[in-house]
Amino acid sequence: MIWLYRVLFLPALVLASPYYLLRMKRRGGYKRHFLQRFGAVDPMREKTPGIRRIWLQAVSVGEMLAIAPILEALRKEPSVEVYLTTTTSTGYRLAVERYREATIGLGYFPIDWWIFSWRAWRNIQPDLVILTEGERWPEHIQQAKRRGIPVLCINARLSDQSYGRMKAARWSVNAMLGGITRVLACSEHDAARFRELGFPAEKITTTGNIKLDLTIPLLSDTDKVKLRSELGFSNEPILLGSSTWPGEERALAQAYQTLRAAGIVCRLLVVPRHAERRAEVETDLRESGFSFHLRSRGVAPGLVDICVADTTGELRKLTQLADVVFVGKSLPPHEQGQTPVEAAALGKPLLFGPGMTNFFAIAGELVKSGAAQIVTGEKDLAAAAQKILGDAALRKTMSVAALSWHRANQGAVARTLDVVREELDRC
Repeated sequence: MIWLYRVLFLPALVLASPYYLLRMKRRGGYKRHFLQRFGAVDPMREKTPGIRRIWLQAVSVGEMLAIAPILEALRKEPSVEVYLTTTTSTGYRLAVERYREATIGLGYFPIDWWIFSWRAWRNIQPDLVILTEGERWPEHIQQAKRRGIPVLCINARLSDQSYGRMKAARWSVNAMLGGITRVLACSEHDAARFRELGFPAEKITTTGNIKLDLTIPLLSDTDKVKLRSELGFSNEPILLGSSTWPGEERALAQAYQTLRAAGIVCRLLVVPRHAERRAEVETDLRESGFSFHLRSRGVAPGLVDICVADTTGELRKLTQLADVVFVGKSLPPHEQGQTPVEAAALGKPLLFGPGMTNFFAIAGELVKSGAAQIVTGEKDLAAAAQKILGDAALRKTMSVAALSWHRANQGAVARTLDVVREELDRC
């Protein structure tokens, strides 16, 4: 099966390359280390006898933030060293900023084709491989299997899309999962899906979601006042659109228009999932008739109705200013959803659309606990935001529910590290 994957992968890569190259150009930051995509790993120090080397792959910013406590714990292990890779330029910038001291090297994950993967493996020579969340690269896993290297999938999940595809093509399941040593599922819902696809139950452990163990540095009151001023806001309540996708900025602007017409004095803060969409977002907001400012242009010159935080790595900080948070990639036609975890950990009342399949269990728990509400479109979004913003007692109730849910679901990092240490002891 791996040979069929190798044969089909290269023409598929050639056909898809114009799209991915254009997207990389738009996002920027890839040129300097572009050859790492082809397995050209930067020079690394020789392996030291008795030191186990881990190759940890975290695809982008969300995963990079989530692995912080894992990396910190492994850094304290005298007989362990970590080589960290990522897929996106934003993930790489975050890794450089935060994890240089905690790792022996940083790089881009190689394209998952035979020669490229083999080159990277030859240079890195890991004793243990860790993949995060939804990443299951057949060639990468095959290289590990051929060398007898264990592969752990931590915080593992199966989205509706991935699950549906693998159910429809059962023949591909062994290629995708056959070389994985242990699956550490982020929920029982995901664990059940792995079992149904035929992955051995004894190799599956439900450790919980490590993203729930996050600790967010809190802004002081002075810092909050300063940040509000930079955004062009004063003391009014803030509706935050968190990690929005195409169409959702327009829906938020329309909902905001409804709020203002209803006499709700507030501001709208929009954080697009991809900052390079700023021109598209700007066009949508210009049609709204409201005053707005793009954060990438510096400090706002004065008060505005809407601020677009078209920057990277600021979402946790900006969320602290919000009174109500709408979670993006959740309104039709989007179906996957972005993470609601950070906002819940900060005790923010939550709104999201029906499309939260990547966070199915979490979204359901948040709604059930009273911390979140589901909205179907801009009218429903405006009505729900109006109700919450206009009712301080409701905001408090939802905030307490979010914080209680977060506290009750911590501990995944410790459980994950227990399994990682078990595998390291076998190396």
